[in-house]
Amino acid sequence: MLPRETLDTTVLPPGDRFGMWLELVARTSTPMQVRSAHSDDFAAHASFIDLGPIQLAQYEYPSLHAARTRKMVRQSDPELYILALTTGGVGTSSQDGRRSEILAGEFTFYNASLPHDLGHHATEPERERATSITTMIPHAALPLPPQRMAALCGGRMSGTEGIGALLAQFLIQVTGHPEQYHAADVSRLGAVGLDLATTMLGRHLVAEDAVPTEVRRRALLTQVQSYIHRHLGDAALGPQVVADAHHISVRSLHRLFEAEDTTVASYIRELRLARCRRDLADPALRNQPVQTVAARWGFSDKAHFSRAFRAAYGTTPQEHRDSHSDLARIVNRRASTVNSLPAD
Repeated sequence: MLPRETLDTTVLPPGDRFGMWLELVARTSTPMQVRSAHSDDFAAHASFIDLGPIQLAQYEYPSLHAARTRKMVRQSDPELYILALTTGGVGTSSQDGRRSEILAGEFTFYNASLPHDLGHHATEPERERATSITTMIPHAALPLPPQRMAALCGGRMSGTEGIGALLAQFLIQVTGHPEQYHAADVSRLGAVGLDLATTMLGRHLVAEDAVPTEVRRRALLTQVQSYIHRHLGDAALGPQVVADAHHISVRSLHRLFEAEDTTVASYIRELRLARCRRDLADPALRNQPVQTVAARWGFSDKAHFSRAFRAAYGTTPQEHRDSHSDLARIVNRRASTVNSLPAD
């Protein structure tokens, strides 16, 4: 599981909760003047995941307004960019003369080294709380021209299409399911998140050439791999389909995979075989014909599937299923024996 720090203000009496939140804000991001109509009982939750080059924070709270003044900037400058995804409620963002309303599914961006104002409230205050996921990016980690970033501050960007959608999905998945990853995944996940954020911001600058080539390559690769995962069950999925979906040539797609020590077709085949192998070992799917399982993951030809499975795993699909069925029967028989023993 990814290392995660969590905070829940409801462990304290209502009168102490807002003070706890103010201490949290000052400690984990940047000192701000925060006010809320719910300061007498500020029931809120936050979790933090450090991914190396970036840090993620997931927030759930009542309505609030926060301001970072020039004096606060002079007193403490963490040199951070903040990219915030609103996941519930409506937010406002204001910096450098630009003010935006941020709806659920949209990003806003601001520079914590400059004064700014933020607001966030639930659309149904009596029933909901406002929620967001913020990505904290050190100035030095973002490979974009610093002098260009002011053009994005206080603005809004879509999190439902293109690279923005992929970044939003990444943030929601990592913060929502940290148990699905290992501590060893931290640096790689951080690099993926930073690449996606860099590419999205670079495109909104209308200067994608400002994004380093390798960053663009890794971000596009992540986008392509995500597409393949979502369409594995499509028997027609292949290099041409994948290339067309991303508006690139097949030749460019093959070049994209050169550094991954595999080809596009091999990547698709290996993923499909892994899904079939998993499902064939699942007792809950034992009554489904082998070909039904294969077809679910894009193998329309039974003979081709059997040959590919044997080449990959050294056994036939049916033998693999039978071996796991035998194991399940042994385990169940032992469990029945233990359960039938008289109690002491």
